[in-house]
Amino acid sequence: MSLLRAKIQDVFNEPACEQNRGKDAKARKEGCSKPLTPGAAAGGCAFDGAKIVLQPITDVAHLVHGPLACEGNSWDNRGAASSGPTLWRTSFTTDLTELDVVMGRGERKLFKAIREIKEAYGPPAIFVYPTCVTALIGDDIEAVCKRAAEKFGLPVVPVNAPGFVGSKNLGNKLAGEALLEHVIGTVEPDEAGPYDINILGEFNLSGEFWLVKPLLDRLGIRVRACIPGDARYFDIACAHRARAAMVVCSTALINLARKMEQRWDIPFFEGSFYGITDTSEALRQISQLLVQKGADPEILGRTEVLIAEEEAIAWKKLAAYRPRLEGKRVLLNTGGVKSWSVVHALMEIGIEIVGTSIKKSTVEDKERIKQILKDDNHMFEQMAPRELYAMLSEHKADIMLSGGRTQFIALKAKTPWLDINQERQHPYAGYHGMVELVRQIDLAIHNPIWRQVREPAPWDCQPAVRQELPRTKNETATLHVVQEFAGTTAGNFGEC
Repeated sequence: MSLLRAKIQDVFNEPACEQNRGKDAKARKEGCSKPLTPGAAAGGCAFDGAKIVLQPITDVAHLVHGPLACEGNSWDNRGAASSGPTLWRTSFTTDLTELDVVMGRGERKLFKAIREIKEAYGPPAIFVYPTCVTALIGDDIEAVCKRAAEKFGLPVVPVNAPGFVGSKNLGNKLAGEALLEHVIGTVEPDEAGPYDINILGEFNLSGEFWLVKPLLDRLGIRVRACIPGDARYFDIACAHRARAAMVVCSTALINLARKMEQRWDIPFFEGSFYGITDTSEALRQISQLLVQKGADPEILGRTEVLIAEEEAIAWKKLAAYRPRLEGKRVLLNTGGVKSWSVVHALMEIGIEIVGTSIKKSTVEDKERIKQILKDDNHMFEQMAPRELYAMLSEHKADIMLSGGRTQFIALKAKTPWLDINQERQHPYAGYHGMVELVRQIDLAIHNPIWRQVREPAPWDCQPAVRQELPRTKNETATLHVVQEFAGTTAGNFGEC
């Protein structure tokens, strides 16, 4: 635990974080993440954050050392996609019971599980995740993984991020530390070239990165490692030979980017593939970094030609949606890089942003939002469900873009809603992704169902006449009362 405590302090003391630069040494080590509320699972724990970052590595076996519920709560919680291996979709756990804890059989059971995975699946590596239970009882994960790696002849990587140590974002960073310590730099590639790059913090949700990679391929740029989206263990192990890097989500892996720059001189920048302008700017910065590292300057010209061609195609497709969406109001209830990249993307086609959340945004993210919106009043740290409902029910927004947790607020307010977080079914990155995002917004706003659900229900109409029909001798003693509405005949509901 002392080693883990030192690693956590090192992660909090992050010089690449703009907010940390303004603090003294003591304040930096205290960190900036809010402590978890005991008993509250919403928002995720450190174990969940580590699993999010590493599970999209598709050919690796991910073994959770703990009770079964920990694996059930963390498995497949992101819509990442794979172009090949499916081993990452298989759930592995030691399934510790109360008897295992009492009898001290945790380490033995973990070693046995590693052996069974090796024999049954033969993965290139096994990642082991301790949980709160196994960390509290003192199972030496590092020692077991080291012994198993020697015994079975494959990398066994301990990901020391039990849930109780902090938030999901801290788990993201601890996962990056595990890659630095045990994976990156362990294999030397045979074909390293001047156009190799890394993409960090890209999860390939719904196959988004597959819309961006063809653009890089046309420029002759090879993605040495996309961490973690659609990644392979060998690619990540060779990632130290890339010439440049792009960080898509700085809050997750900024420590990984900064330390790779220190160790292997891989310069990086933070960018976004959401929106036409941001995608073009990201391609330009990638080319410029490669030229600084020795690539042929002719790539700059080819990049501009590619950008001009793709932008012309995208704007032509978006022209059909502009008359239908211009002036529509959007409420964005998300965070991180999407809090500014999606805002910029939507404003490019004339959509008005009435508010965007900044809960998981960095200081740099917030500054970008201020520059884009020119108004701090459209930024909110966190909006209570009651306030969200009031805003939507008063028709201050035409649609809400958010994650699945708040979709029912929008549906209750009879307002269109579109999933923009990890559960989404459509890719929104790159030029084609921007067109798809606008198309989905158009479909949601103009869906005829909203006009129907906003009409008053028949039972909400006030009856104008109550008439009691006389009983005949053939009727029973039960009194039947029927209602007729003014201006209607019997059997019709009439108008409200």
